[in-house]
Amino acid sequence: MTHALIVDDDVDSVATLQELIASEKFTVSVAHTLRDARRHIALQQPDVVLLDLQLPDGNGMELFQDPQLVANSEVVLITGHASLDTSIQALRMGAADYLVKPINITQLQGVLSRVMKPAALQAEVADLTANLAHSGHFGLLWGRTAPMQRIYEQISRVAGTSVSVFINGESGTGKELVAQTVHDLSRRRKKPFLAVNCGAISPNLIESEIFGHEKGAFTGADKQHEGFFERASGGTLFLDELTEMPMELQVKLLRVLETGRFMRVGSTTTLDADVRVIAASNRPLLQAVQAGKLREDLLYRLNVFPIEMPPLRDRLDDVPLLADHFLRQIAAKEGKNKRFTAKALAQLQTYHWPGNVRELRNAVQRAYVMAAGEVVDEQWLPKGEGAEPQSTAASSAASTTIAAPAAPAAPAASGTGYAAHGTAGAPPASESSGPSVTMPLGSSMAQVEKAFILATLQHYKHHKEQTAAVLGISLKTLYNRLKEYAAEDAAAADKAAQ
Repeated sequence: MTHALIVDDDVDSVATLQELIASEKFTVSVAHTLRDARRHIALQQPDVVLLDLQLPDGNGMELFQDPQLVANSEVVLITGHASLDTSIQALRMGAADYLVKPINITQLQGVLSRVMKPAALQAEVADLTANLAHSGHFGLLWGRTAPMQRIYEQISRVAGTSVSVFINGESGTGKELVAQTVHDLSRRRKKPFLAVNCGAISPNLIESEIFGHEKGAFTGADKQHEGFFERASGGTLFLDELTEMPMELQVKLLRVLETGRFMRVGSTTTLDADVRVIAASNRPLLQAVQAGKLREDLLYRLNVFPIEMPPLRDRLDDVPLLADHFLRQIAAKEGKNKRFTAKALAQLQTYHWPGNVRELRNAVQRAYVMAAGEVVDEQWLPKGEGAEPQSTAASSAASTTIAAPAAPAAPAASGTGYAAHGTAGAPPASESSGPSVTMPLGSSMAQVEKAFILATLQHYKHHKEQTAAVLGISLKTLYNRLKEYAAEDAAAADKAAQ
């Protein structure tokens, strides 16, 4: 039978907690001091330790000072208030979760249902790491380069805890696969993993989709609807493109993260939220805060453990491995094996991959379809010429020129580029491999992004799907950006008219 140790000096709280834990078919022992706790652990190693921070003879964290003492026990902190500092300290010291007094019965049951010896999780991670050199992948993620090794190390560290994770990186880098891998290596693996693209849901429906709604809550609500928080109960909720979530809904999300409770739209009854939230964005986070796209308090609540995904251009040595992996996947689905030539794989490593791993997968699929025989050569693969981003700092003026990205397997567009503010000192167009955008140094990231998106859109003759693919962002994100820019321009025009 699974054994639990309660370390708390509050007699009344311990009695209630002991009864609740025993009802979950655990054997329970109690210690009121750190000294008693050490003695109990020496006599019988508990599967889970529920540890109060404030004890008569010291801080509960002192138990972690002897790594062997709780090495094979899951430690759950009991604290009087949920704080960011507590979360970070719990992670660093090795705690798996924490509960806030007064303890919520549903949350306690969730914690107990996920009890797993740390040694089992560590052994699983160790197996993945040991097999990486041979298999080339860590969970759902593929790659052996140093940037990916760092990602694997971060996942290994955070997966076994309950802290919030914020994944940042360009579109197509694999942020959802990171979230899925964190879930698969966590204690919540037996419960649902739900991924939500906040930019793909109408602002009018997103609250109902996330929190659910009651019958009759609004026109068309003809039955009760469970939102993502309810459907992901006990598991992990992945909020992709969080910066596309309306600001008023971000306030409600923050409240749920702070209290662990929420209400369906149209309801007055609160429900418990036993969900681990992992968020992601392709925007620089501080820039999103400055642009009014992300609440600062929500950022700091979610960004307890940040993971920065590297773009594919920073790990080109992984391209052959990824390409072979995608080719095998496609062959298995289509029922016909094909292989790359050495020259084809070499050519793939010369390309810049603005759309990252997603673009590589699409390129492999296209080449597979176009290859007549069993060999896939370089004919239908993107070439590296002009793909590398070029920047030139003009010596006579403070400006930077950024080359427009080249589209994969598409003819170069003719015409001049979109030039933004202050091109004095910029090199003539004849010295550049293609159209470019020139920005004065000191421009904000938002200004640079706007100029580059509009320039790329113009370069590809307002073909939005091609523009989004080249920029490495989703079509929905491109539409949102264009809508923002139109609103900004309209506001500026109104202001000028006044």
